[in-house]
Amino acid sequence: MIRIKGIDHVVIRARDAEIMIRFYCDVLGCGVEREASAELGLTQLRAGSALIDIISVDGELGRRGGAAPGNDGLNMDHFCVCLENFDESAIRKHLSSFNISGSDLEQRYGAEGYGPSIYIKDPEGNTVELKGAPG
Repeated sequence: MIRIKGIDHVVIRARDAEIMIRFYCDVLGCGVEREASAELGLTQLRAGSALIDIISVDGELGRRGGAAPGNDGLNMDHFCVCLENFDESAIRKHLSSFNISGSDLEQRYGAEGYGPSIYIKDPEGNTVELKGAPG
């Protein structure tokens, strides 16, 4: 029987990997965990206990996925990161410092149950859900 413990990593194909890496590091607080060769086009970012992999559509891995993501097709609907501390006003102030506006606050269901949630967009249009713990 397979029992999933959690998400290990998410892979995002990017037209501009450097802008995406800066967004995930500067805005969401990830750190660069590992960079593969330039030919491979892969940078792995630490996101809590998981990884967010950014692959350039021009790199070896990215070319395997076909055309770059755009208005006619994104990489995914969204992915969700669970925040250690969910303080809506502090989150909005931080996002505002990067000229990012989030969605309205809603209670959404996730792995730990219903909790506060805000959606934002990364520089290439992928939706990222910022989610707090239930209660």
